[in-house]
Amino acid sequence: MTDKRRAYEEKLEAQMKEWNAQIDLLKAKADTAKAEAKVEYYAKIEVLQQKRDTAGTKLQELKAAGDEAWEDLKTGAEKAWDEVKNAFHDAAAKFK
Repeated sequence: MTDKRRAYEEKLEAQMKEWNAQIDLLKAKADTAKAEAKVEYYAKIEVLQQKRDTAGTKLQELKAAGDEAWEDLKTGAEKAWDEVKNAFHDAAAKFK
């Protein structure tokens, strides 16, 4: 495994941990929100969790891939990562 690949995978793992913490924060906010807002929070949280899980699956595929397949899988992983980032930005803007 190259140093570049290892660094990339470590970066993605760190991002996953950050997203997990952000989801926990949103859950805490949802728990204290009024009933109507709570429904919105949990709907957004569910979407975030699904997108995060998809990105996590892509990360596992990257880790398991051989060097040749890794570059091809990296493109798919980056797309999944962008979707999660956008979803988090949308959620953050909505619930400030």
